[in-house]
Formats: sequence, C-alpha cells, structure tokens
Amino acid sequence: MNNNLSPDLFRVIDANLNRLREGIRVVEDIIRYRDNNKELSSQLKLLRHRAKIKETLEILKERDSVNDVLRSTVKSELNRTDISSIIIANFKRAEESARVLEELFKLYSTEYSENFKYIRYELYRLEKEILT
Repeated sequence: MNNNLSPDLFRVIDANLNRLREGIRVVEDIIRYRDNNKELSSQLKLLRHRAKIKETLEILKERDSVNDVLRSTVKSELNRTDISSIIIANFKRAEESARVLEELFKLYSTEYSENFKYIRYELYRLEKEILT
C-alpha cells in the first residue's frame, strides 16, 4: 500500500471492510430467505462482492481483534424489537463503514474511494426500497 496509510489505518480499514460486508450480509440473507426476493438479494450480494481491495493480506496482518478496546457488546446493540430494526441497524452499520472507507481511501486510491462511495449510495437506495 501507499506510504500515506500507516499500519494503524490498516486496522481501521480491516474493521470497516468486515463491518460493511457483515452488515450487507445480514440484510441480504433476510431478503433472500425470508422474502424470497431474488432481485434485491442479488443486488445486495453484488454490493457485498464489490466491498473488497487487492491488499487483503497486507491489511489482515495488522488485525488485532483480541485487543480491540471496544470489543465488548454495548447494551443498545442487544435491543432489537423486530426484523425491521435488524435491517435498519445493519444498513446503518454498512453505510457508516462505507463512508469511513471512502474517506480513508482518499489518501491512497481515488478508485477505491469512489467504489466505496458508490456502495454507500446504493445502500441508501436499497434501504429506502426495502423499508418503504
């Protein structure tokens, strides 16, 4: 990777790539298996597959999930009232992570940055379509 990104940022990138894909996957599986909606679940799957970079191994070397200072679950994360609250929480999780990645990659790769911006806006669109 470019020297503009330090190994400390590799951890941020790794965590946000994971969060982004995980958030999309939760919504994707609900739409796929509960709703049997091939079109929307396929769109989510394509977005999840776009959420990647070539430097996976470099980033992975800096992963330190054992020592994550906020690893413990926050009580508000345990409160879900219905399936819509799960979908909303995971869309927000994915959108926020896409934004972090978009911003960080402005230091390294406009191609990556634009990709994560595209993902974020597609998530906004899909969130509205699925929830309204």
